[in-house]
Amino acid sequence: MSEELTVVPVAHVIGGRVEPTDDYWGGTRSVIRIDPERYTEESVVGLEAFSHIEVVFVFHLTDPGDLPPELRRPRGNPDWPAGGTFAHRNMRRVNRLGVSRCRLVAVDGLDLHVEALDAVDGTPVLDIKPWFSVMGPQGEVHEPTWPSQMLADYYTTTPPAQERGGVRAGKPRK
Repeated sequence: MSEELTVVPVAHVIGGRVEPTDDYWGGTRSVIRIDPERYTEESVVGLEAFSHIEVVFVFHLTDPGDLPPELRRPRGNPDWPAGGTFAHRNMRRVNRLGVSRCRLVAVDGLDLHVEALDAVDGTPVLDIKPWFSVMGPQGEVHEPTWPSQMLADYYTTTPPAQERGGVRAGKPRK
């Protein structure tokens, strides 16, 4: 079942954060700059009508050798259950692919101005799709409680006062 695929970035993230961190992505503004050598402005016609987009990207700063085969706890928290690779959404995976939904603020030529995209400056973007709410989960959604606990601050804009100064803010992703 070893099949190799070749993918080419359609864009790159410009600006925003330079280091991936666990939380506080709310308010982060960046630009997805679509490759002008491969695409024209016709490629984004109609996109401005959408409030959100889905972005498929490469975790380009991840060490490809950092792929622990063993079960691991989210963010190393002993209170949360250990899970395998496919029970996590982090960057430690064979193909280093990330998927994010973010707010589309403006379309300016081939520059897509976005907010709360959890990808850093220089990130290769493999695909961009408008978010259709009808394509969201169908039927009842269920999940354990730990993701909501872990991600409580993911889209907030700043750490609480007691966490400023580096206790959690700016902590590298795990």
